[in-house]
Amino acid sequence: MTSTKARSLPWLNLAKAPSLSVQMMRVGLVITLMFVAIALLAPLMQAWGWLQNPMESLSNPIHHPPSLEHWFGTTRQGYDVFSRTLFGAQAALQVVVLATALSVFVGVPLGMLSGYLGGKLDRAMLFFMDTIYTLPGLLLSVTLAFVVGRGVLNAAIALSIAYIPQYYRVVRNHTVSVKTELFVEAAQSMGASPWRVLTRYLFANVIQSVPVLFTLNAADAALTLGGLGFLGLGLPDQTPEWGADLRQALDALPTGIWWTALFPGLALTLLVVGLSLIGEGLNEFINPLLRREHWQSH
Repeated sequence: MTSTKARSLPWLNLAKAPSLSVQMMRVGLVITLMFVAIALLAPLMQAWGWLQNPMESLSNPIHHPPSLEHWFGTTRQGYDVFSRTLFGAQAALQVVVLATALSVFVGVPLGMLSGYLGGKLDRAMLFFMDTIYTLPGLLLSVTLAFVVGRGVLNAAIALSIAYIPQYYRVVRNHTVSVKTELFVEAAQSMGASPWRVLTRYLFANVIQSVPVLFTLNAADAALTLGGLGFLGLGLPDQTPEWGADLRQALDALPTGIWWTALFPGLALTLLVVGLSLIGEGLNEFINPLLRREHWQSH
């Protein structure tokens, strides 16, 4: 009874006096959930007549400053900046979630198989993944975007290739250390198949760091997608996309047209900050050293 109370006490302290990283994680959750809500509600708001069609340009005045009619102003093409900024969240989250999910579904199984089986397969996969990992992520994504073309799925594929080695390395290293534990050896001695060992005994123990990596990669993917859009390699033309809108806004900046660049850039920055704060906060829950330091400080 006493030991149970002692083990639960740090969690009570954590709830009463959360650390700075946990407080920042809460801020990140609020920001990220706000963008998720915007992405989900934007089509409904357009159907209700609260938002203009983000691809409608001819009916609006050109370079109209922010006003009650156009809250964020209009662009050189006559697009409503407010509508395009909100719909840009939908495009960004679609690509980011799809890209990071593809990375997880490819990198995690490969890392588990490589670490568990070892041998020549492990050495070959490690060499291949290290080769990809040494390449700059943005350069690799730009090159792949040239190859696969533009679109939500194509952009997600171009982004995901750069993140697969990160999941592979983390999961592979954990698998190598966990597979020597007694419970794994006991399962093997009782005749458990490699598939059963991987799915029942290893998966839950090697997957713990993946949520942190997922959120940090999602933040980086949002930023990289903005870079692809800025270079004209992201989504198709006229699709609401923050990076592409920033590229269109550059020509008007020297003339004092600030609103076409401010709001898409601010939205991209907020999404990246929100995802990054979630990743930093999750790291404290998953990393036992950071968690122990926080408990001891209280």
